[in-house]
Amino acid sequence: MYVIIVYDVDVKRVSKVCKCLRKWLNWVQNSVFEGEVTPATLRQIKAEVTALIDPKHDSVLFYQIPASAKWQRESMGTEKLGTSNIL
Repeated sequence: MYVIIVYDVDVKRVSKVCKCLRKWLNWVQNSVFEGEVTPATLRQIKAEVTALIDPKHDSVLFYQIPASAKWQRESMGTEKLGTSNIL
């Protein structure tokens, strides 16, 4: 499945969350990651992110896109990381 993860966390935790997500996903913008993962990997990502954030002050959104879905990503302006083909 393809996932997009967007987060808004306290500045004290931003680098830890970013470092965690970089292990599996592509960093496409500040606080935005995307990539192809297995369900087991997604569970691991969620467990690690949960351990890093403070749910009273931080927010993390997980968008899951099934492999069978037809979708398109359009980018305007400078990209953080060049990804030629997503799917």
